[in-house]
Amino acid sequence: MRILLVEDDELLGDGLQAGLRHCGFQADWLRDGESARIALQSEDYAAVVLDLGLPRLDGLGVLRALRGAGNATPVLVLTARDTTPDKVLGLDSGADDYLVKPIDLDELAARLRALVRRAGGQAAPILSVGGIELDPAGRRAYRDGTAVELPAKEFAILELLLRNAGKVISRGQLEAALYGWDEGVESNAVEVYIHHLRRKLGAERIRTLRGIGYLFEKPA
Repeated sequence: MRILLVEDDELLGDGLQAGLRHCGFQADWLRDGESARIALQSEDYAAVVLDLGLPRLDGLGVLRALRGAGNATPVLVLTARDTTPDKVLGLDSGADDYLVKPIDLDELAARLRALVRRAGGQAAPILSVGGIELDPAGRRAYRDGTAVELPAKEFAILELLLRNAGKVISRGQLEAALYGWDEGVESNAVEVYIHHLRRKLGAERIRTLRGIGYLFEKPA
């Protein structure tokens, strides 16, 4: 799951990026609000973790620009501003959740999963389509009740496909879920991971629409 982390503190940002990746998120990290505003105009993210005290453009400015453009990407404000008026202002400016530093990484990850789940109209924490179940929190996958071992990249692809079951997901969207800005994209990586998933889950579950993308079939 690809998210945007906007934090100007180098030590905290580095730790959050590493921790979020360990929790299964592909975190792109930016250090100022203006860069975040521009990135959110051109990139698709499952969620945003946003500090308020940012250089160039503060977090509220980023938030207002995002909502003003009609972008409904879930935003979790993560800040040292802990007064009730600050929280009210952040939420009324368009934030979906508000956390005060210092934070527990597990709580942050859980809140992000909840935001993404609600944004996708999914009430249950477990993704389940046609006998395939995925537990994003526990990083576990099952086929007809039997556990299936999935490395991180395969898990990320399957999560995106299941969250969008019945919809075509392009190769570019899958690559974005797998690689951050600081990672090189392997030319045939998506095809290789799809091949592995088909072997483990059943070849009929993931359709290839040549020149368009991939589709996880929903039961009729």
